[in-house]
Amino acid sequence: MTAETERGPQDTNPTDNKGIPEGGIQPREKWANKMEFIFSMAGEIIGLGNIWRFPYLCFKNGGGVFLIPYFVFLFFCGIPLFFLETALGQYTSEGGVTAWRKICPMFQGIGVASQVIVTYLNIYYIVVLAWAIFYLVNSFKTPLPWSTCDNVWNTKSCLAGVNILDNPHLYKSNSSWSFLNNITTENFAEDLSYLNESDLLLAANSPEEEFWINRVLRLSDDMSLSVVHWDLALCLLLAWVICYFCIWKGIKSTGKVVYFTATFPYLLLIIIFIRGVTLPGAGEGLRFYLTPDLSKLAEPNVWAEAGTQVFFSYAVCQGVLTSLGSYNKYNNNCYRDCLALCFLNSATSIFAGFAVFSVLGFMAHGLDLPLSEVAVSGPGLAFIAYPKALSMLPGSSIWAVLFFLMILFLGLDTQFVCVESLATSITDLFPRQLRKPGARELLVLAIAVVCFLLGLPLVTQGGIVLFHLMDTFGASGITLLFIACCETIAVAWIYGADRFYDNIEDMIGYPPLPLLKYCWLFITPLICGFTMLYNLAEGHAIMVYGYIPGVWAGVVGSLLILTPLMCIPVFIFISLCKNSRAMTTPSSDLRQARPQKPVLTLCGYVVFRARAQPHRRDDAQDKTNMEEMRGL
Repeated sequence: MTAETERGPQDTNPTDNKGIPEGGIQPREKWANKMEFIFSMAGEIIGLGNIWRFPYLCFKNGGGVFLIPYFVFLFFCGIPLFFLETALGQYTSEGGVTAWRKICPMFQGIGVASQVIVTYLNIYYIVVLAWAIFYLVNSFKTPLPWSTCDNVWNTKSCLAGVNILDNPHLYKSNSSWSFLNNITTENFAEDLSYLNESDLLLAANSPEEEFWINRVLRLSDDMSLSVVHWDLALCLLLAWVICYFCIWKGIKSTGKVVYFTATFPYLLLIIIFIRGVTLPGAGEGLRFYLTPDLSKLAEPNVWAEAGTQVFFSYAVCQGVLTSLGSYNKYNNNCYRDCLALCFLNSATSIFAGFAVFSVLGFMAHGLDLPLSEVAVSGPGLAFIAYPKALSMLPGSSIWAVLFFLMILFLGLDTQFVCVESLATSITDLFPRQLRKPGARELLVLAIAVVCFLLGLPLVTQGGIVLFHLMDTFGASGITLLFIACCETIAVAWIYGADRFYDNIEDMIGYPPLPLLKYCWLFITPLICGFTMLYNLAEGHAIMVYGYIPGVWAGVVGSLLILTPLMCIPVFIFISLCKNSRAMTTPSSDLRQARPQKPVLTLCGYVVFRARAQPHRRDDAQDKTNMEEMRGL
């Protein structure tokens, strides 16, 4: 291997895009070893969605049949985009914005749009960690505060759970459940003896639900955003402090922290899985999780939800993969790494389903309810259903601590990698100002402070409404799918799929699977385009715990979607006004292994011929060339 191959694109030119000498700028960092990159990527893509979204989607959309649309989207959209973004970062050695500016100036807006989405994630995703910290602190109390009805936040409708382990006599033949008839509702008392046991259980509120709504969220009737819950705000602040000190020194600290944050949740998940499958009713839960229903394949919504899950789970179109890949050495085998990470991510999602539904099956068995009544997704699973199941176990505090530690670490590495991605992209935009000693720490601090302040409305009485709005529309499927279409068009049709293939082969030493080229050219953009149109036609209705937001919610949702999307046409227009002839010309800094080869061919026919690279001549380059001649 030659010294030239070892160098990345930035190493071959001593100037940046503007011709500013790099002498006063610190060199860009690289991962200390491959495992730091692998663990960082794993920490980003393996998160809460693997635990609280994928298993529920399987149960909801036909059990094992859901894996068919899931893997179709994975192979034809998820993996091609995942590899494209990672390889783009490694090839350009640039963050999420400047990588697109270098490869195709007119599509710099793709990078800007992705950073807007990452900013959304940095604001609202960490609120989940604040909730997890709040629950973790309360998990050390005995009994667990969400397992009883004698707390100040409980209403008269509260009914503590009755389960088979604590009350085996109630599950014998001819057992009496007449005590349920003494339920007193909040507004009136009446004889409920005409209801059966299941109806009585459904008429009452569980203490776990009341803890979540009345103690954690403290919802008001008008969902006001004016009253901040300061205990949650302190949890949010603590989450940001932890996040800051994980990444404040750049990838030197990030690469070390992920060794623990990316692996520890697996240990906890395995422990919970082993305990779950040994519980009574676990088999029923797993049956509901995996039983195939072939009729679901005919429902378009099932396919749309599979595509959305792949996009969220694999963190594509967010610029994070490009930023993490940019710290790789030029000749790193990112192709092999991406395939291994994709396998790990999907395997984790499937395995998490066994851990989740075995415990939910136990809870349904203990409460004598159908599993469909207890299977929920999102925060409802992590903060209502699962705490309820854990409170039914002997030694419930220990299991609660383990579970919320797992939630905390799963979310933490995803959060700080998103912050790292935003910091990387901003630093690469202003290298002269931000690659100075101490500048990195101040930049990350500024991001943390701003995002913390913007996140405070999410821990108010109506903050959960804002949370659902940002979760539904901020990083929405519509936005991600549109960016995916633009990414594949920019790389495959404008930069040239064959040229990008040659770049990848130059990096890893061999060409990747030819199918990827045709995915970038045709399959991926077509699937993403049709799915986006379906999502637009379906629309989204928001209702949070019986509260339906007014017109303002639609306005906010529209702004959350349009803000990143508008970046793409705006930067195309700016590029057109600045220099229309160079709109599609990649930077001369980029190494081209076969500059005379056509940039795109199809079935042996040349679609776009070779495009001459611009030769930039400036004083710094002339001086470098003269020094090299003297050396010869």
